[in-house]
Parts: sequence; C-alpha cells; structure tokens
Amino acid sequence: MISHDDVLYVARLARLKLAAEELDRYAAQLSSILNHIDKISELDLAKVEPTSHVIGLSNVFREDKSRPSLPQAEILANGPEVERGAFRVPPILEAEE
Repeated sequence: MISHDDVLYVARLARLKLAAEELDRYAAQLSSILNHIDKISELDLAKVEPTSHVIGLSNVFREDKSRPSLPQAEILANGPEVERGAFRVPPILEAEE
C-alpha cells in the first residue's frame, strides 16, 4: 500500500491540497492503480503492436459543409453583457503604466 507521504508528494507535484481524511482514500486508489499496472507487466506483450485505438477508425471527420449560422442577436442574448455587437468581458491583462 502507498504511504500517506507518497500521496502527499504526488499531490504536491500536481499542486493539489488534500484534507487529512482524503489521504486514506487516495492511498488506496493509487495502490489499486499500481496493482493493475503490476498485473499488466506480467503479460507477454512482445508481439502486441502499439495502438492508439483498440478498433480501427475510418472516416472519422465529417464533411465540411457551409451552413447558415444563428442570428447574431440570438447568440448575444446568451451573454451577460454585450457591447458594440460582441460579448463584453473583463480584461485579462492590465495595461502597464
């Protein structure tokens, strides 16, 4: 089983703050994951080709067809604040003085 120190170390790497009551749960979950990985490592996978999908994919892209969009007024009605035909949002960068 993974120790609480290991869980805290991984949490720190992920920049997560964990409550004390979460340590047991995450230690058990991480231990379970590592046990599954150990089981997989016991398999002879030398002849197994690496794959990104378990089934073959074909024609995964739809045809790119032009179609009419929604009216601007209808789209802007969903925003909290509108200014000059666009959504008004707070600035994310402050101007330097």
